[in-house]
Formats: sequence, structure tokens, C-alpha cells
Amino acid sequence: MKKSINLRSLAAQAVEQVVEKGQSLSNVLPPLQQKVSDKDRALLQELCFGVLRTLPQLEWLVNKLMSRPMTGKQRTVHYLIMVGFYQMLYTRIPPHAALAETVEGAVAIKRQQFKGVINGVLRQFQRQQDTLADDAMKGEIRFLHPAWLLNRLRTAYPQQWESIVEANNQRPPMWLRVNRQHHSRDAWLSMLEEAGITGYTHPDYPDAVRLETPCPVQALPGFDEGWVTVQDASAQGCVSLLEPQNGESILDLCAAPGGKTTHILEAAPQANVMAVDVDAGRLSRVYDNLKRLGMRAEVKQGDGREPGSWCGDKLFDRILLDAPCSATGVIRRHPDIKWLRRDRDIAELTQLQSEILDAIWPYLKPGGTLLYATCSILPEENSEQIVRFLARTADAKLGDTGTPARPGLQNLPGETEGDGFFYAKLIKQ
Repeated sequence: MKKSINLRSLAAQAVEQVVEKGQSLSNVLPPLQQKVSDKDRALLQELCFGVLRTLPQLEWLVNKLMSRPMTGKQRTVHYLIMVGFYQMLYTRIPPHAALAETVEGAVAIKRQQFKGVINGVLRQFQRQQDTLADDAMKGEIRFLHPAWLLNRLRTAYPQQWESIVEANNQRPPMWLRVNRQHHSRDAWLSMLEEAGITGYTHPDYPDAVRLETPCPVQALPGFDEGWVTVQDASAQGCVSLLEPQNGESILDLCAAPGGKTTHILEAAPQANVMAVDVDAGRLSRVYDNLKRLGMRAEVKQGDGREPGSWCGDKLFDRILLDAPCSATGVIRRHPDIKWLRRDRDIAELTQLQSEILDAIWPYLKPGGTLLYATCSILPEENSEQIVRFLARTADAKLGDTGTPARPGLQNLPGETEGDGFFYAKLIKQ
């Protein structure tokens, strides 16, 4: 039995680590979730994700209601007040409970001298909540995105940028991938409905099922037996376009956490698959995914820019390059991306992507297919990247994805309920 821990203080500390220290929420949150009971984990996640989703609005409210900013070691109090605002604005937690628990959070972070300040600010907000909430969502703040990203979206998508921003600010749907080695999608969907859970298919991706309401994976028929995997529909598009075949030698580059590696093996169980990632820590999740699904692949740590060091002179029939990117297509799943990324990162990422493309291309057999994919929606990383690659690579031609002038296929977030994703199929002549 875990002792009672103040969730609001944990959420405040997590948000502070993201915003002030540049830490990824996917690194910060899991250790904190280990400290709380199973039933409280979902609430802790909701508070962290919610505050990061609505950060500009909450920041405006803190600045409006505090006479001076909290600095230095008192910054955690700043974020604790934000957690209080978020609960009152966006959750069904009774206001008195949200207020009391947030005030008690000051004790948990050893700032009990601020209990009166927190209480006063939250009560003042409660008295003027409707007016203040409206005032906080005027001007650019209402988009809940950093200015640099709004500017890039407006430039790239003059007609669609507002719908992209709106999709980014929603909670994401839960998508599953049915393992076709065990059941057809429709057969598994029938089992799901027998379990009292409603799911929907995807018009383009044959293994994809979207749940009407997200649920714990343990409630899904056969999850532990490997019948189904959590994976966004757009990510599943990679294997539909890669078209892996049995007996082929296939490289999944930048493979962690292994969702696409296992999807390749579901589609072509007799393929020889090598999964490579530069991050040793994240490779453990590739092993976990392979183990749960009862699959085998050759897993290696390696830098995509230096393939000779990990694959020698081996050549591949197909390569899936899920390139490192800005992740601007998955903001609704990872709202911390809005505050971790900087405008200057885009040029660095496009340079890294082009170096990996150039380095891995010689390892593709003549007649082979390389699928370049990102979870970005920025043209610099996507269509423009492929235009440049085709211009400098004589033996590369575009497969059936887009046109030479605008190569690739771009899914935008929210289209058919999937994440933002880009794909370009490249054939070696």
C-alpha cells in the first residue's frame, strides 16, 4: 500500500522540469507515477499533460493574479498555482477539493510558508473565474502554441493552420494495431465488442482500430498474448507503404521503441529484420516489444550517420528510416514538444536527416525501397528534404508517393483521427 502523496506537488515538479530544465515529460513522468497508487496515475498524467497543453493561458492567469513573479527556488510554487487553475478550469474535480489539495501541495514541496499565497490566488481566481478565463484566451494566447511554431504553420499551411492548431490542442485518440498473425482486424474487433468496448476501423490502414474511449491495455482482448499493440494509425502507414516481404533483408533505422519493427514482422514474419537506434536506453523498449509479441529481430545500437560501424557491408532490400524530427505532428500526444522545441532546432534536424539519408542510401540494394518517414508536419523536414535528396542522388527516384515537385504524402494531425506524419518512398534504380 503506497502512502498518500500529494499529486498536485508531483505535477508541479514535473511541469517545472519540462519548462525550466528542458526535460522530456516521457522521461520525467514515469518515475513520479511509480510513487502513486494505480488509480492516481491517470490523474497525475492528466494534470501534467493538461497544464502543458494550456500553458500560455495558465501563465497569463498567474501573471495577472500575482503581484510579483516567483523566482529561483520558489518557481515550483508558480507551477503549483498553475496546476490549481488547470483543475478548476478543465477537470470535474470539485473546486473545494482542487483548492485544498493544491494548497497542501506547498507542504509536500517544503514551501508551507506559501500556503496563504496559493490559497489567496486560487480563491481570487474562483471568484472571477469566467471573466478571467475569457480574458486569458484573447489574442495569440488562444492558440496555446509558441509564436515561432505558429509562424511556421501559417507559412506552410495558410488555409489549414488553424485546424492544425485546434487538432494539436485536443486529447489524442487511442489507436491499436491488430496483429494479423493472430486474428484479422474484423475478428478481433468482434472480440473487443464482446468485451463491451467500441472500436472503429481506419479507411486506409488495414490493421488499425480506434477506441471510442481510451482504456487500460489490460482490458483489451489478448494484449498480453501479443494480439494487439498500441500504435497511432499514421505510424501504421509506414508498413503499408514499405510493403515488407518474407525472406527479405529489412532495416528499421531509428527503430526505438520498436512499434514499426514489430509491425514489419507481423506483415512479413519470415523477413530478416535489423532494428537500429542510437539511444541505448530506448533500445530496451524494442526488446520489450519483441518479447511481448514473441518475435525475433537483430537489435543494434548505432548512429545512422555511420552505418559501416554496425552493419559492415550488408545490403538491405528495404529500409525504413523513421528520421529524428521536430515531432510537430504528435503535439496532441506530447504537448511538452511545444515548449521543448526551439525555432533553431529545425535547421539542425534537417541537417541531421540529410546526413542520415546520404549515409544509409549506399546500403540499399539496387531496385530496393527506402521509406523516409517523420512525425513532423514542417516542409523543411519533409517534402523539401526529399526534393534536395533527389536532386543530389542520381540513382534515386520517387516511388508512388507525391510528385517530383512536391514529393511525399503528408498526413496532418486530426485527419482521419491520426497523428501528423510524412512518408516518401524512394526507389534505387
